[in-house]
Amino acid sequence: MNSEAIPYECSHRGKRFIHNGHLIINMKIHTGERLHKCDQCDKAFTRNGDLCRHKKIHTGEKLYQCNKCDKTFSLNGNLIRHLGTHTGKKPYQCNQCDKAFLQNSVLITHIRTHIGEKPYQCNQCDNTFSLNCNLIQHLRTHTWKKSKQCNQCDKTFSLNGYLIRHLRTHTGEKPYQCNQCDKAFKE
Repeated sequence: MNSEAIPYECSHRGKRFIHNGHLIINMKIHTGERLHKCDQCDKAFTRNGDLCRHKKIHTGEKLYQCNKCDKTFSLNGNLIRHLGTHTGKKPYQCNQCDKAFLQNSVLITHIRTHIGEKPYQCNQCDNTFSLNCNLIQHLRTHTWKKSKQCNQCDKTFSLNGYLIRHLRTHTGEKPYQCNQCDKAFKE
């Protein structure tokens, strides 16, 4: 199909769409806009279909059962992913290292670690991310008030947990101890 037959183009990545509605959904992914909110928890989604799938978590509805074990799943995709654990096969092999994966999407994300690709860019600053979920989490930092200030430098943070982690750069505290050896870590 030529580009005239696919008239709607994403200004972020150049992907083209036949229907304007698909372009609008795509743009919401880039901006992090999530209008479909769950009435049971604080999660929100770009698409209504994703919200409907998510709601099954709250109802406990599990229509999909593994024929190899007793596990049941609320989403068919989760059952399909689970079935791969029984075979031990990981058909998606990284061509840069020895790692293999059950899912192609996980392989694609893994390959970004080798090539340094960070396709998700914040539209409010210059930060880029290899995962869309990291971009979405980052976007929240622009809207939250940064009211937690470090008492040793001028940095401010939107969440107390971020401030606590930052304070360790000043104190050298390493609260996480490995249970196999003597090493300790900040995070």
